[in-house]
Amino acid sequence: MTIRLYDTSARQIRDFVPLTAGCVSIYLCGATVQAAPHIGHIRSGLNFDIMRRWFAHRGYDVTFVRNVTDIDDKIIKKSAEQGRPWWSIGYENERAFNDGYDALGCLPPTYEPRATGHITEMIEMMRGLIERGHAYAADGNVYFDVRSFPGYLELSNQDLDDLRQPSGDNETGKRDKRDFAMWKASKPGEPSWETPWGRGRPGWHLECSAMAHKYLGTAFDIHGGGIDLIFPHHENEIAQAKGYGDEFAKYWVHNGWVTMAGEKMSKSLGNSVLVSDMVKAWRPIVLRYYLGTPHYRSMIEYSEEALREAESAFARIEGFVQRVTEKAGETVAPAAEVPPAFAEAMDDDLGVPQALAIIHTTVRQGNSALAADDKEAAVARLAEVRAMLGVLGLDPLDDHWAGGESDRGDDLHGVVDTLVRLVLDQRQSARDRKDWTAADAIRDQLNQSGLVIEDSPAGPRWTLGPRQ
Repeated sequence: MTIRLYDTSARQIRDFVPLTAGCVSIYLCGATVQAAPHIGHIRSGLNFDIMRRWFAHRGYDVTFVRNVTDIDDKIIKKSAEQGRPWWSIGYENERAFNDGYDALGCLPPTYEPRATGHITEMIEMMRGLIERGHAYAADGNVYFDVRSFPGYLELSNQDLDDLRQPSGDNETGKRDKRDFAMWKASKPGEPSWETPWGRGRPGWHLECSAMAHKYLGTAFDIHGGGIDLIFPHHENEIAQAKGYGDEFAKYWVHNGWVTMAGEKMSKSLGNSVLVSDMVKAWRPIVLRYYLGTPHYRSMIEYSEEALREAESAFARIEGFVQRVTEKAGETVAPAAEVPPAFAEAMDDDLGVPQALAIIHTTVRQGNSALAADDKEAAVARLAEVRAMLGVLGLDPLDDHWAGGESDRGDDLHGVVDTLVRLVLDQRQSARDRKDWTAADAIRDQLNQSGLVIEDSPAGPRWTLGPRQ
């Protein structure tokens, strides 16, 4: 079946037809690094990580570009407030974003360009737009003339006459208030670069148009980002790129927000939950399950209860993986292909919720095989489960998770294991002398502490259980 994606520009689900057979090129608007990431930021990276993994599973050669906006109004404002260099703030938060992506198992992008490394490309694009009559210089600023581009606002489906274009300080000399800044004249104490129109710094929209052109050429397959970027950012990217002569993106794919009390999670609203805090309180693989398994176009309403439900649901999958691995006596490799129903769900606009239902059904089938002592069937189901989980980046036996570098309490895992083993030895001694009351009491006390004890042919096993 052909992969199908909801294209914002067409307002419908379309068959994906690559520009180059067997290849897919994706540009994702990445981090603006004025502050550390919250889980809403990382959700976008996760959604497109799953997209990338699915294309790769389907045999495509994927080029994935995720940019870093390391200069903009917000970073400059933070620099003034904190009395720190703008580049110091940007670099610190860029690392925090990458730590968050890595903690939640996102594959690194093919290219991760920084805006400030591409000033030359931005100057070239502005020069070309001025020559083509789409842009003009005024008071050291360079503006895009929106009336010069007939297709403006087709992505966001707005009326130009009713448009309210966001505008920053010092944007003087505009011919039309709806024109937007591609280059902003320098102000005292702010970072700036030399251009034919005077010193200044790039506008946010120009950065992405120039970097997409640099790394993906005049045309590429998919441009992604959050729904809040449709206007003005993506609309203005299109105007610049197509005005310059690029075909630009063939498909536009946007993910939904993470909300809190019905509002978009945002640092400016003071309702954000930092990734760095969340990975201390929750296993990162559970966070990935929570953020990555709803449909990418849906909204996620953040709550502790929803996280606990995600933790319990993933624990059922993880427990099955552990039990079959013990039964098999060796690690079971993922199947070469995922079940057809799973593939059908993923091909249909990345239907992760439907695909996840196939995983849970397969887990139940595997558990039934275990109960019937059908090792062969249980191993076959595990191979399928691992293949499906791998596509979602959720395979607990994958080196990223099995290595334990990112999981909750990893630094103390060995210590805890030794202490638990001592208690389990006491429980076994009680069982040997048939003191079932004492043995059960020890198990219950461990359960109350957050540990789940299971008796297996290889001996008792402990795992971290869902929090109460």
